[in-house]
This record gives sequence, structure tokens and C-alpha cells, in this order.
Amino acid sequence: MAITLTNAAVEKVKGLMVSQNRADALLRVFVQGGGCRSGYKFGMAFDDTVEETDQVYDFSGLRVLIDEASGPYLDGASIDYMDTVEGAGFAISNPNIDTSCGCGGECDCGGSEESDSEGCGCGCGCS
Repeated sequence: MAITLTNAAVEKVKGLMVSQNRADALLRVFVQGGGCRSGYKFGMAFDDTVEETDQVYDFSGLRVLIDEASGPYLDGASIDYMDTVEGAGFAISNPNIDTSCGCGGECDCGGSEESDSEGCGCGCGCS
């Protein structure tokens, strides 16, 4: 399987879907351009359409879509949901990441050149 979701992540997504009246939606996990140093960011969104080239996974009734272009970057990744005194949110653990931004929102999945610019522009102060 290309990607895994913990039980905590599955339950949180299902809860969000119900609260947003999207109980029948699918979860799309993707990698998109736009990172500071690497050019990549992870993303998740609700979707209603399965494209012909999507990989579809089922996690306890939660259907997860990964598009053809994102698949290689997400192979082996795991998504968890954590709720601690330090904060709450989804965390993606990905063995394909070489480096990441200090804010955790961007990654170097290999094969890209470093930017000459200072920081990532997200306000986290990384350099």
C-alpha cells in the first residue's frame, strides 16, 4: 500500500466530513508545487470525483484518493492526527523526504535544486 492512515487520522477525517455535511466525500491526498526550497507541499482535501488514474484506498470506510503524479512522492507515507497540549493537527511522516522547512509544511522529495532565497516565506523563520 502506498500510504497509511492511523486510526486517529481516519476518525478525525470522518468527524470533519460529518460536521461539514460531506459524509459521502472522499479524501484526496496530494503533493503540489509551491514549496520554498524544494518546490513541494503536501495537501489534503475533500473530493467528490474519482479520476480514471487515481489510486483508491479504503481505511475503515474512509476512501482516500491519490492522483497519479502524487503517488511516487507519497509511497510509504503515513498520516496521523495528534491532539496534545502543544497543539492539534495532521502529521505526515514520509520516507521520501530529504529535508523539510522549519514549519513542517514543505518538503524536499529529492530531485530538485535548492533555492537561493532566504527562508520559505511562511513566516516560520527558517533559512
